[in-house]
Amino acid sequence: DKIGSTIIAQSAGVPCIGWNGADVEATYDRATGSLPEEAYDKASIANATEAFEAATKIGFPVMIKASEGGGGKGIRMVDNAENVQTAFRQVCGEVPGSPIFIMKLSKNSRHLEVQLLADEYGDAIALNGRDCSVQRRHQKIIEEGPPVAAAPDVWLEMENAAVALAKAVGYTNAGTVEYLYSEEEKKFYFLELNPRLQVEHPVTEMITGANLPAAQLQVAMGIPLRHIPEIRELYGKNRFED
Repeated sequence: DKIGSTIIAQSAGVPCIGWNGADVEATYDRATGSLPEEAYDKASIANATEAFEAATKIGFPVMIKASEGGGGKGIRMVDNAENVQTAFRQVCGEVPGSPIFIMKLSKNSRHLEVQLLADEYGDAIALNGRDCSVQRRHQKIIEEGPPVAAAPDVWLEMENAAVALAKAVGYTNAGTVEYLYSEEEKKFYFLELNPRLQVEHPVTEMITGANLPAAQLQVAMGIPLRHIPEIRELYGKNRFED
């Protein structure tokens, strides 16, 4: 979920945009696959009054979001205090039962994402990424890659941060770390982690030549990344060990 992944990200040192849980840090429990309940509660907005107070503190414009939302649902942009409580109730109604949080709106930003692949032995790599900034009603329409909005050195930081996040939680699978990238500030901010193979994965396959569904299956079979033939080729090695 979005609240939990943001807490984990900022605890791991990944840059995050201002939000109501910016001061919350916690250690992810790998055994239970969860965060301390008190940390999660502290980062959640419980009612419309809390939403008003948090939005005012963060500064307008803000985004009110459902932690379990997605696909354009459970998200509202608010640019003044008068509309906060109405927007909060709308978000709650779209994703019933979901915790709510509020984050600062990053204007004129790009939506960039890093493709991850991680195995059960603690190894994780970034397989380039995608620019999914062309959207309608908060849903992606066009995915393109490789991303060119961020300078190469900044993109490397984004990849390294994504890998660090995956390792911090012991992640195993294909996944995507999504960022907001401010071209004006030349800065990136964590948006969310998608713990799955996304439908747009063919864009990355065309860039890297790696068959991601096949690699995902090999990871699930317990094969280390260093033994997956197409991953080995990406690092200039023979497909199979000598």
